[in-house]
Amino acid sequence: MLSTPNDTRRRILSLAAAGGAAALATACSVRPPLPGQAPASTAYRRAAASHIYSRYPDRIYQGKLPPMLYAIGVLEVEVLAGGRVGATRWLRGPSHAPEVMVEIERLVRQAAPFPSPGAFGRVQYVDTWLWDRSGRFQLDTLTEGQL
Repeated sequence: MLSTPNDTRRRILSLAAAGGAAALATACSVRPPLPGQAPASTAYRRAAASHIYSRYPDRIYQGKLPPMLYAIGVLEVEVLAGGRVGATRWLRGPSHAPEVMVEIERLVRQAAPFPSPGAFGRVQYVDTWLWDRSGRFQLDTLTEGQL
């Protein structure tokens, strides 16, 4: 059977409408994260930062940070079941200070075990490391600010 131009137009419009509705439903729907792909909640980021602070109290910069920091780095950390550290990934590394990058990764790995990621089995969290020339730091999640 031959299709008329109106049938073809109807089919095209129907497909376009269905595609648009699907895109809108996907954008508007709230789906729970898949197991093992949980983004960190604000509460978990605070717990992880507090954990690092408790492990290295002598390395925390007390008070407001100076206006010029030696290095700023943004690190993503994967925490596995039992609080073990999985992968780490620099989202923004202080490339002018590679020794700081090495030291931050060492601090993170030696701080394990982290708080449990809970039912998801693993979680990924991101924090910004604010590094002073003295080798002391603050994490953006718990920072006291900057002068």
